[in-house]
Amino acid sequence: MNRKRILLLVVLLAVGAAYYFYGGHATPQGQPPLMSFSSGDLAPLKSAFNDSASSIRVVAMLSPT
Repeated sequence: MNRKRILLLVVLLAVGAAYYFYGGHATPQGQPPLMSFSSGDLAPLKSAFNDSASSIRVVAMLSPT
């Protein structure tokens, strides 16, 4: 690849990342909105997990490091 293509790829990735992180997130209709939890307050997570005892539940913890 030449330098122009590499620079274009880097710029496109930066724009895509900015849109992904700052463009807002939407959920499909009928699905509850996305929630963020802090490590100090996990009560909403526990409540949401226990409220859906009759359905399949999955908790995934993802870390960028």
